[in-house]
Amino acid sequence: MAGGEIQAFDPEALDQERLHFGDRIQYSGSGYEALRGADSLILATEWDVFRNPDFGKMKRLLKQPVIFDGRNQYDSKEMNSKGFVYFGIGRG
Repeated sequence: MAGGEIQAFDPEALDQERLHFGDRIQYSGSGYEALRGADSLILATEWDVFRNPDFGKMKRLLKQPVIFDGRNQYDSKEMNSKGFVYFGIGRG
């Protein structure tokens, strides 16, 4: 059986997430905290806090530099040049 753990951070909706998901997922106090030891990042919201992150710090915190960008906030060529495996969801 496959499984996984979710470590979530949302600067605006954590209270709503807690109501919906309860203790089925873990919650972080910051985006960087959520990345610590994670296998990948799934970006599912486009709050300003996620627009210009420290990509070097992100890469150091992730086990593997893999990003699934559901909001297509980042440029795939730029992300690849920074050493990330980048998937812009819905892009051709």
